[in-house]
Amino acid sequence: MIEPTDHDALLVVDVQKDFLPGGALAVPDGDAVVPVLNRYLETFRRRGLPVFATRDWHPPDHCSFRERGGPWPAHCVAGTPGAEFPPELELPTEADVVSKATEPEREAYSGFEGTDLETRLKRRGVRRLFVGGLATEYCVLNTVRDAIRRGFEVFLLTDAIRAVNPEDGRKALEEMRRLGARFVTLADLA
Repeated sequence: MIEPTDHDALLVVDVQKDFLPGGALAVPDGDAVVPVLNRYLETFRRRGLPVFATRDWHPPDHCSFRERGGPWPAHCVAGTPGAEFPPELELPTEADVVSKATEPEREAYSGFEGTDLETRLKRRGVRRLFVGGLATEYCVLNTVRDAIRRGFEVFLLTDAIRAVNPEDGRKALEEMRRLGARFVTLADLA
């Protein structure tokens, strides 16, 4: 069993309407992470531990959009309904929200890229991150990579992630394990 401590934080990666079924860039079964994340959120809230949430917060002319030659349909445009967290996700009001990929000419899959997430985490004394969200082989993988590179111990919430493509998701899991992420589920938390 793993007991979250004062040096831990929950990091919810990009659980936004556009990545859920019916959204502009839906992750298959992406909505299945919401009830599981809500249980993690309750565990961290009950212990008074910090919660962070990353979000794509793109300008309307972002370089990742097909209209600009990028690979993706327009999604998570800042201030639009698709960029919002779904109402079913029970983020606490005090959750620390980190907006990423906010510059037109810069992509950012990682929650650390072009943000002050590392500073915010260190200010709170965080040394271990419990990470879940969307999508396994994109924003979750890159956030986990960067967290480990920055010296954080990472617990990947394998019951609270979903991949766009199962094979790519499997490869991402292998890479995260190789980098040192520990795989956990709700059943592993004390």
